[in-house]
Amino acid sequence: MITSSQNPKLKLVRSLMGRAKERREAKAFVIEGVRLIEEAVSAGWKFQFALYSDGLNERGKALIETLLANNIEVDDVAGDLLQKLSDTESPQGILAVLHDSQIPIPNSPNFILIPDQIRDPGNLGTLLRTAAATRVQAVLLPPETTDAFAPKVIRAGMGAHFLLPIRSMTWEEIKTQTKDLQIHLADMDGVSCWETDLRNPLALIIGGEAGGASDEALRLAAQKISIPMAGNIESLNAGVAGSVLMFEVIRQRSND
Repeated sequence: MITSSQNPKLKLVRSLMGRAKERREAKAFVIEGVRLIEEAVSAGWKFQFALYSDGLNERGKALIETLLANNIEVDDVAGDLLQKLSDTESPQGILAVLHDSQIPIPNSPNFILIPDQIRDPGNLGTLLRTAAATRVQAVLLPPETTDAFAPKVIRAGMGAHFLLPIRSMTWEEIKTQTKDLQIHLADMDGVSCWETDLRNPLALIIGGEAGGASDEALRLAAQKISIPMAGNIESLNAGVAGSVLMFEVIRQRSND
């Protein structure tokens, strides 16, 4: 049982939950809660270790048995030490440190998402979750977009991280990765997505909540597309707008 706040595992968890730089250097990240850990196990993700404290419900206790059966190192943490580490309002008493095992990007992908300057963790998590639901084949994160493996983004993604290739890239790297794709940028002054052919291989850029798309995104995009709105609303937030457009892509492709 871990009884000291200075235990190396607890110190590692604190560092990984705090800064993207620490996550990059350690090539690891933290997930919290029964459901997310179940998703990681189901996806065959590589664990470093898991920690739990007293008070787990029956589902949580069953999960501990599953982790042990999969030869994953599990430690009991005394008292409220684990709760103090938690990034959630109602900790479930279990978390895990996972290796940043990158899912490979398919050869010749035909659907890529580029969240540009998305800084709100909830919006980025929503975009990742929708990307997983719409068969996006890779998510490329340009500079100035929040870290996809930050705790709040992981919670909002609800398991999408275990299904999608997610990469942080420079704009030059993104340009190379998308050279064979049509690049569409979400913009309220663009052509209606209902009148745009989205069946061809494409990359979809969703600009940030405050300043919109970056200059690099504007230079890369071949076309701006918009979402028609019947109500007297100027725009949608990035998470909603991106989700609508991703589902429009698969709607068109399913009718092809």
